[in-house]
Amino acid sequence: MENEFQSAYQEEQHRLSLAMEEIDRRLERLRNTPVYTGHDFTEQVLESAREEKRQALAKSSQEPYFGRMDFDERGRGQRKPLYIGKIGVEREETSAYPLVIDWRAPIASLFYSFTGGEETASYEAPEGTIEGLVYLKRNVVIRKKILERVADTYNRDSDEPAVSDEFLVYRLGENKDNRLRDIVSTIQAEQDQIIRAAKNTALVIQGVAGSGKTTVALHRLAFLLYQYKDQVSADKMVIFAPNHMFLDYISDVLPELGVGNIQQNTFADWALDLLGLDLPLADPAETLSYWFESGSLRKESMDEAPGRFKGSVHFMELLQAFVERLEPISVPEGDFSPWDGAVLPRAEILNWFNEEYKPYPLAKRKERVLARVHRWIEMELKKSPSAAALKERKKKAGAREKAYAKKWPQYDALTLYKQLFQTAKGLPADTAAEMKASLPVAIFKTTQSDLRKQVIREEDLTALVYLHVLIHEVESSQRFDHVVIDEAQDFSPFHIALLDLFVKGHSFTILGDLSQGIHEYRGVHAWEEMSSLFAPEHTGYFALTRSYRSTLEIIEFANTILEQGVRGGITAVPVFRSGDPVRTMSYDSSVREQSLLTALKELSSKEYRTVSVLTRTLKEAVELHEVFTSAGLDVNLIDGGKKQYEGGLSVLPVYLSKGLEFDAVIVADADHEHYGERAWDAKLLYVGCTRALHELWLLHDGSLPSYVQAQTE
Repeated sequence: MENEFQSAYQEEQHRLSLAMEEIDRRLERLRNTPVYTGHDFTEQVLESAREEKRQALAKSSQEPYFGRMDFDERGRGQRKPLYIGKIGVEREETSAYPLVIDWRAPIASLFYSFTGGEETASYEAPEGTIEGLVYLKRNVVIRKKILERVADTYNRDSDEPAVSDEFLVYRLGENKDNRLRDIVSTIQAEQDQIIRAAKNTALVIQGVAGSGKTTVALHRLAFLLYQYKDQVSADKMVIFAPNHMFLDYISDVLPELGVGNIQQNTFADWALDLLGLDLPLADPAETLSYWFESGSLRKESMDEAPGRFKGSVHFMELLQAFVERLEPISVPEGDFSPWDGAVLPRAEILNWFNEEYKPYPLAKRKERVLARVHRWIEMELKKSPSAAALKERKKKAGAREKAYAKKWPQYDALTLYKQLFQTAKGLPADTAAEMKASLPVAIFKTTQSDLRKQVIREEDLTALVYLHVLIHEVESSQRFDHVVIDEAQDFSPFHIALLDLFVKGHSFTILGDLSQGIHEYRGVHAWEEMSSLFAPEHTGYFALTRSYRSTLEIIEFANTILEQGVRGGITAVPVFRSGDPVRTMSYDSSVREQSLLTALKELSSKEYRTVSVLTRTLKEAVELHEVFTSAGLDVNLIDGGKKQYEGGLSVLPVYLSKGLEFDAVIVADADHEHYGERAWDAKLLYVGCTRALHELWLLHDGSLPSYVQAQTE
């Protein structure tokens, strides 16, 4: 076997040298070609193509490919070695296959979908189904032009057994820095199915913690841009993530795949920008406590939460009915008279509003009617008998026109929302009473109180944007070609129905994990709540159950929290990568801070790039950060306001850790006081535990919740 490995390594070293020579030669020639800076359009297009090749070859020159597949296409009778890379590189001479095949190309799908066996393999190409035999599937690691590793995961000609997970486990065992990385070299067959799914589909992906769902979604964007390059553009795609720090954490993946200009945002910031509002939102971390304390939510039930009602399609329909009620009361009472003796009958204005401009939304109808009134005034002014009369009429008309415009309703979303909850004038008493009766009493009162205090909560934004759409419609410049929603279990059906108005062809990638639904007071409890919004032919569902993040020990520990604490949820299937046992360590409350400091120092002395301490609350994170920094440690405080994840040592509340991963994790205060027996508490602890790749420590005062206690006995 050693001889086989040496032979394979030498073969790949020789092939790498030849590939590097060709890539470097072509790159040097392009760099020596003068850059065109003139104004000739044809030359500008040619220069743009040359620059694109320069950048592609520059990236390929460091790590040209990561895999090899020997394939004999049926009917050709010729076994061909195909090399797969992040960026395709054509050969200079005519050849059936490129020097490097782009991982998104149809034939490259075989590298991911073929998992062994003697049977014929196939892939879908533009010309139809292509069949043939796979003889070799090989992973290679090249860093900075140096061949570091060769691993065969299938060899038809060898007597040695296939080791399909060996290379995957090797890559998973690497320590992480402060950025999420691409997985092009280790995409699994079930992940590849999602990446290559058809564009005009609302994909819902349930992925356990560490299943790579976020990375898969980012690779899907890169694939869509490659496969549908004439139909989609990067600047018309958007990723909605839970916070800006998470966006920073994932920011390197798409550039590594050669993709740029994709919009990345939080839903809250996108909504506020679209509405033109500059308002601080209530802290989402405090919202659940707020609803509990207001008496509008029982601690035993999340289904009654105001966020659940405000996130429902029923609330969306109620808002639509509310706007429809505004139509008959839009045109002010009485005729319009710009000066004595000139009258524009209200019946005429109503005809314009209700008939001629009926296809337009309310705000545009108002705008067009008032413009029509202005034109009518100009026509009447031309009938003035003298210059003096014209001057006098103009003066009166200007004042009366402004006064008339003020009588019309104010069509902006926030004003209408306040009218709905009767904190602003504008609705007739009977309409206001009817709308109040259609809302649950507790929700009406708490939202009314919020609006009077100028408080907007995140669950109000969906309604505000929908009201904006109803009165203004969606502009073509606001439409997306594709929408990715990460941590979608914290979104509502209303979110999805609203965003569907902004995206072409129901083109969604919706991903999350119901077991991590720590904001279930406003999110979904089942994926059917979202998928049912679309026709069956426009939806797709995938479940990713394998976890590639953590060791076997950490995953089994976290699974038990779900099974005994949540009594439900989708547990993870680990990739076999064993590590240290999960450590649960008790301390006396008088030495809590010193115990946590000692634990952090011990873990940070190991060869880990990222270590985090997870607290239950932000207040506790702030306090511990002061303790750690006073002891001379360089620790980052992640408080929700940061826009960058800096890696190294971090302390943060557990609810802000979703989506992130660390080499080692310390869960502070994993006791009964901080994590009780409710399913919600267990989900929070599950999120914290599943952030760890290699080591997980739980420190506590001795009073463990039952779903942890059971694992220490």
